[in-house]
Amino acid sequence: MLKLYRTAIGPVVERNEAFVRLPDDWDTLVNRDDLLAYLHAAPGRGEPRLGHPPLAPIGRQEVWAAGVTYTRSRTARMEEQREASGGSFYDRVYTADRPELFFKSAGWRVRGHDEAVRIRRDATWSVPEPEIALYVNADGHVIGYTIGNDMSSRDIEGENPLYLPQAKIYDGGCALGPALYVTDAPLPPSTVIELIIVRDGGSVFEGRTTYSNMRRPEASLVDYLYRETRFPDGCVLLTGTGVVPDDSFRLRAGDEIRIHVPPIGTLRNTVEDAR
Repeated sequence: MLKLYRTAIGPVVERNEAFVRLPDDWDTLVNRDDLLAYLHAAPGRGEPRLGHPPLAPIGRQEVWAAGVTYTRSRTARMEEQREASGGSFYDRVYTADRPELFFKSAGWRVRGHDEAVRIRRDATWSVPEPEIALYVNADGHVIGYTIGNDMSSRDIEGENPLYLPQAKIYDGGCALGPALYVTDAPLPPSTVIELIIVRDGGSVFEGRTTYSNMRRPEASLVDYLYRETRFPDGCVLLTGTGVVPDDSFRLRAGDEIRIHVPPIGTLRNTVEDAR
């Protein structure tokens, strides 16, 4: 198992339960044709600890997202759209050949593990969306996986589908981490995606799903995304969420969001006061 961390001193690879610092630039590294072999063979003295807190595993890559890929996501979107009479749009997307793909974040807006995410000041109904994220290189090949937290303002999106960018794209509205799990094999369908939200020391929401409930093949999502768009440094593609809190739930400042996906790890973020 290989995990690649981005840190203040540069990339660090975890292999054989030791951490080895690499001399490479992140964007060049993740686009190497021989990445997996290079990480296995890269020289360096292993250390027992990472040494520096992990940063969000992203450089010049863009973050894109796929919507309505799980049944629970379709249901949530239709609930949001009830008053706007737009629910049928999401129902049709779920069964269509063409996926919903949208721009989520520039790399500099993304928060990393143990960093604060935000809820919009003009939103009243915000939730986290736990997602498996594909890490795709410039050639359109999936080189590994990380964990994504697609923060979403459900009231803004529900008011009108055209408000989706405002519901999804804002400073601190996306988190990735804690590491890039590098592999040439797809994650097994049984992979668990677990969301826990802690408030005042106690759990206020827990939910889980498995990757098998994502109805669209990874290759199809990547094909549509790269079909007419170039990504010179690669990109990160969020694959959708199968865990959405009940309609009565609202995130609050101070909430701790934990997303666990073995074998990647746990992405933890605290909600920052929006004022």
